[in-house]
Amino acid sequence: MILVVGLGNPGEQYAGTYHNLGFLAVDRLAERHGIRVTRPDSKALTGAGAVAGKPVLLAKPQTYMNLSGVSVAPLMEKHSISPADLVVVYDDLDLPWMSIRVRRKGSAGGHHGMESLIRELKTEDFVRVRLGIHPGRPVRDGAEFVLSPFRRPQLKELDEVLERAAEAIESIIAEGVEKSMTKFNRRAPGLQAEEE
Repeated sequence: MILVVGLGNPGEQYAGTYHNLGFLAVDRLAERHGIRVTRPDSKALTGAGAVAGKPVLLAKPQTYMNLSGVSVAPLMEKHSISPADLVVVYDDLDLPWMSIRVRRKGSAGGHHGMESLIRELKTEDFVRVRLGIHPGRPVRDGAEFVLSPFRRPQLKELDEVLERAAEAIESIIAEGVEKSMTKFNRRAPGLQAEEE
């Protein structure tokens, strides 16, 4: 079984913020495959189903972003899921808005949700789908920005971002990480060089 985890914060006040892009991407994937992500399990809301003919478990940790690993580690243990079968989708302030990066592994890059996952799982070796949220203008306070609501221009493009995020996750499950990286890691406007 493949576990797809979207990172975010529970509660209405966070629902439409940049930091909840991971939750929204999992919701979109669930919608596309008729999966209900409503079952409480290991401090997460979960839903089981199939994507590309493979069994998947979708999860949205309800521990708040900075403690995501406290939910995900027990969830993986309970369902005997190894890090090799984990896909994590989350917002990334280092990447421009509308860009997507699929990576096989790597550091947390200052993202507290990822820091918690790496700490609790004791490995950086799991697939992640990073969704760019940088607005293309200077951001004075990153913590404040990620918890702010989507602005009107971004709201207009949000549907396209979520569709592409869902397609990237589907591609990872159906075709593997390498093909997905080739397909989705195109250079975004404003980036000088292709990222590895």
